Amino acid sequence: MSTNGSSSPWRERLASPLTWHVAGLVLLLILATGLAVRLGMDWAAMDRDSGDVLAEKQIQLKALELQTAPLRGLDKRVDKTREEMQAFYKKRIPPDYSLISTRIGDLAVASEVRLTRVQYTQGPPGSDLTEISLDAGISGAYPAIMHFVNSIERDKVFFIIRAMSFTSQQGGLVNLRMRVSTWLCPEDVPSGLPSTPAADQPAPASSAAEKEGD
Repeated sequence: MSTNGSSSPWRERLASPLTWHVAGLVLLLILATGLAVRLGMDWAAMDRDSGDVLAEKQIQLKALELQTAPLRGLDKRVDKTREEMQAFYKKRIPPDYSLISTRIGDLAVASEVRLTRVQYTQGPPGSDLTEISLDAGISGAYPAIMHFVNSIERDKVFFIIRAMSFTSQQGGLVNLRMRVSTWLCPEDVPSGLPSTPAADQPAPASSAAEKEGD
């Protein structure tokens, strides 16, 4: 009888709608708690991923800025370079062909050396400048020749010594051969100048370009 008496309340409780409502509520609370935890974990993971993506994009942007930094203001630098080139042309490039021979002759007289077999040739025409080469024999005392060489290198007209070699020496006089280059604007190059030969070949004879006799 006692057994039946003790089990009867449990049966009543199990049969009671309130018990099942409470059980359902607990189950819903457990499910809601599980979903909330999962949502929090997903949100945290998404937050980390978003942070990683943002950091990666920032790194890519910084790398792009570093790559494009040399190009910033390039148009201004190009304009400045053009201006500097034009200033150099105006200051150092001969305005005409006659000035080259006149200047070389003046430097030779001032240095007390003698020029022989002077030949002028031209390189391939350029869009901005054309190279003009001078091949000549030079004779004089050694100090005078060195003074002539230094004068060419320091002259206002832009000269570059391409080659220089001693050919002979007699007493106190020294003979050498020199090849010098300068440049002219293409429209200032006279017609009829022969082409500049290779460095190891002598300049071709050109009676129109010869100065002081052989």
